Amino acid sequence: MGDYPKDLQHFFVVGLSYKKSDSAVRSRFAISQEQYDWILEQVNARGIAELFVLSTCNRTELYALAPDMETLISLICEATGQSEEEFNQFAYLYRAETAVQHLFQVAAGLDSQILGDYEIVGQIKIAIKYAKEKAAIGPFIERLFNQVLATSKLIKNQTALSSGSVSVSFAAIQYLKDKVPGVANKSVLLIGTGKIGRNTCKNLIDYLGCTNITLMNRTHEKAEQLAKELELSALPSSFLAQAVAETDIIIVASNAAEAIIRPEHLKPGTQQWIIDLSIPNNVAPEVSEVEGKELLNVDQLSRMKDETLLKRQAEVPKALALIAEQSGEFYDWCKMRKQLAVLGQVKLKLEEIHVNTMSTDPQHPQWVYTTTFANTEEAATRIQKVLNTMAAKMRVKNQRGCHYLEAINDFMAFGAN
Repeated sequence: MGDYPKDLQHFFVVGLSYKKSDSAVRSRFAISQEQYDWILEQVNARGIAELFVLSTCNRTELYALAPDMETLISLICEATGQSEEEFNQFAYLYRAETAVQHLFQVAAGLDSQILGDYEIVGQIKIAIKYAKEKAAIGPFIERLFNQVLATSKLIKNQTALSSGSVSVSFAAIQYLKDKVPGVANKSVLLIGTGKIGRNTCKNLIDYLGCTNITLMNRTHEKAEQLAKELELSALPSSFLAQAVAETDIIIVASNAAEAIIRPEHLKPGTQQWIIDLSIPNNVAPEVSEVEGKELLNVDQLSRMKDETLLKRQAEVPKALALIAEQSGEFYDWCKMRKQLAVLGQVKLKLEEIHVNTMSTDPQHPQWVYTTTFANTEEAATRIQKVLNTMAAKMRVKNQRGCHYLEAINDFMAFGAN
């Protein structure tokens, strides 16, 4: 898997997010399930030791132990069929501690469009679980993920960063509450009954009091199942055009590859509110030009601010302090992991020294060390003591070469006495 150390210095993040790219750009670089499979198939051939992909409506990122960043950039661009030149216009490239800190902040919701959005944790879990099933996750990312997950839970429990019900989907609910008169009595068509669609549907009922909701999904059985659970109605996707034309509020949370709602589906002059929660966008932008239509997409919704978000901003320093503390534990583990490799080499050398002899032949000035322990058990005990001393010194000051020679000298001095 490549001739390079599988350590912190070769941990990279390459990606793009809402911070520098709009939804149209993110749509082109979004990773589908098939593309994720292709990327994982390329791991061994490209010398990548560990990898997972995080692709959401807000970001596309590769996290990996890899030979270099260029390898990962090529993977994203080849998988999506986009140019590296365009990717680099919007991309961020992180390495080592900076990459680690980025993952901690993403999982805490500090890097989300809606500050404190906790849904990202579930998306990270799914991404890593899938990569692990494909044998693309090893001890480094496994340990990092566990530390990140624990930290995310601490931040959620010990701060108010995720207090209140705020996410992109909830921002849509807030918009409808503020902008649609008599929203509880309006008819609603919800297209897409995945996780986002399901959460949005429940918020429509719980926060807005909507009851006239029709569900639609590419797989009709899923829409029927949720409709039965929530006592709503469901329609097959073949009724899309008719339902769109007759409904007051249309919320799209599907994952189609292209727009499924276009201007020709709508009747000019009638008041309708269309909210597109999909990436890629599943509502053609030209819809907003139709008379009487109000269209909002993910980017527009994310810019909405309310009192909850202002309160969350005050919690950021507490979250960052917890990340600093918890990431420090991960860095300690990284150091210990490197030390264990060195200590293993020293142990082998000391065991080798134990069985060799010392030559004082003036014709052969080189020294081959010997030790005169009473038995092998005594030698093993001494070796362990030397290794313990070396490990303690390495924790204080990481001068491995010096500690290596010192350990040998300690071992030899003991044997000579």
